[in-house]
Amino acid sequence: MDSRPTRPSNRVSPASALVAKNAAAKPKQDAAIYKKVIRDIGLKVTQQRLTILEQILGGRKHVTAQEVFELVVERSPEIGFATVYRFLRTLSDHGYVSEVRMRGLPARYEWKSKEHHDHITCVECGKIAEFESEQIEKLQIEVAEKLGFKLTDHILELYGTCSQCRIRIPRDPDLL
Repeated sequence: MDSRPTRPSNRVSPASALVAKNAAAKPKQDAAIYKKVIRDIGLKVTQQRLTILEQILGGRKHVTAQEVFELVVERSPEIGFATVYRFLRTLSDHGYVSEVRMRGLPARYEWKSKEHHDHITCVECGKIAEFESEQIEKLQIEVAEKLGFKLTDHILELYGTCSQCRIRIPRDPDLL
């Protein structure tokens, strides 16, 4: 049975924060930081893992394992999809990346470089927007306490139709 947590942690790992802090670092500094991340999670530093980290940190924010694989395999054809997927899961399990699962779509991964935030996804084009709302955070805590829970984590998934798709696909008058 899978013992991984079903939700990403809201905590930012020290090495994750270090990578975020040094986002504009020189390539040699980046390599040293990437190696630290790999060692911190108890893995051997390999060129494959370094290449995967470079793609996660140097590309789009919300990527699927397939998208990371396609980017990585261009540079290193010997890397298999299973290697990419396992490493992403390990990074997620150790709090370096957030795994966002949205409505049955493939999981998307993003580097955990800042405090907790939520997402809204366009159901037409898949665009993902990030947002923070202190009101929502407080309300979630209040609801949990009212029901006798101490909130330890949460995922808020919002779905809708983005402004570009509402203009492009005016099917339902309620969407306009």
